[in-house]
Amino acid sequence: MKDRILKELKTVTAQGLRGDIVTLGLVSDIVVNEGKVIFSITVPEGYAGDLAPLREQAEKVVAAIDGVDSVLVALTAEKAEQFDPAQQPPKLSRKKERDLGPDLRPEPGSIPGVKTVLAVASGKGGVGKSTTAVNLALALQGLGMKVGLLDADVYGPSIPRLLGVNNRPEIEDDRIKPLQAHGMQVMSMGMLMDEESPVIWRGPMVVSALMQLVREVDWGNLDVLVLDMPPGTGDTQLTMAQQVPLTGAVIVSTPQDLALIDARKGLKMFKNVDVPIFGIVENMSTFICPHCGESSDIFGHGGAKDESHKLQVPFLGAVPLHMDIRKNSDDGTPVVVSQPDGPHAAIYRKIALKVAAQLIPGDTDD
Repeated sequence: MKDRILKELKTVTAQGLRGDIVTLGLVSDIVVNEGKVIFSITVPEGYAGDLAPLREQAEKVVAAIDGVDSVLVALTAEKAEQFDPAQQPPKLSRKKERDLGPDLRPEPGSIPGVKTVLAVASGKGGVGKSTTAVNLALALQGLGMKVGLLDADVYGPSIPRLLGVNNRPEIEDDRIKPLQAHGMQVMSMGMLMDEESPVIWRGPMVVSALMQLVREVDWGNLDVLVLDMPPGTGDTQLTMAQQVPLTGAVIVSTPQDLALIDARKGLKMFKNVDVPIFGIVENMSTFICPHCGESSDIFGHGGAKDESHKLQVPFLGAVPLHMDIRKNSDDGTPVVVSQPDGPHAAIYRKIALKVAAQLIPGDTDD
């Protein structure tokens, strides 16, 4: 399928470009998922032409291929147009109850203005889930989507520090106004209390607070709300999975066996409540020494990828353990926005493309 897509895209040219977009090396990150196709077109620096016809022509030639139901073109340029879900096919239909049993998910649309909800979860803490959630959300925004990010980890909120946000949100007409960070709507319990103040609450209080953050925040119109879920598989996580209309979940794990045991539990929890698993991210996959350049598999390597094959879920990508990711996270400037042309931002963008391919609605047979 990818060869056919590239063949058709060789017919796409634009005024000001000396050749077609494939020959010029502008097409990358082609993702094909059950009739849905996503790919990137890198617009050369200084290109002054109109991007709309370029995208429309690329979408048209790919959409004409047999077996393609929907197409999303991500333009890596500041002029890239916003993702418009209204131009996409209808929502993906759910499988029949006789195949999967009763669907326990809430009906979609229960969060005003939010079209899809993506959970980023882990079976245990300390695997880099929040860092992954932040960079994934920003990478989805880079595709032209309108993105919000909710820090649902009440006991250990990390999002304010990761995004450099320390203001208090305002309340208007009994609705909480989310803060803005790097052009993205953001909300966290950490914005409502001092960073060093512990949350000493029992489970029901945590669940009540989280549901308020989900439903009483004025998110506006979002294509996707990313939930940075609390680690583990306890009452809070289960209640969120059951009461929030999750479109899908991404599981984050390090490659070591101990982390994968817990990641497997988190994955099964989502499956038990009929939440689709979009895939597994292997974080801290390998360490490359900044001095000698040699790699060291501190936490092992490839474990999450092997696990994804065993569990028959997509492997989304491997993110290395690197000083730049750690430092920019501590400084509140995630690598996707602070080093957009760097190798780590490219990894997160590829993960985002694979996730977006599953977020985009499309027709399927029951």
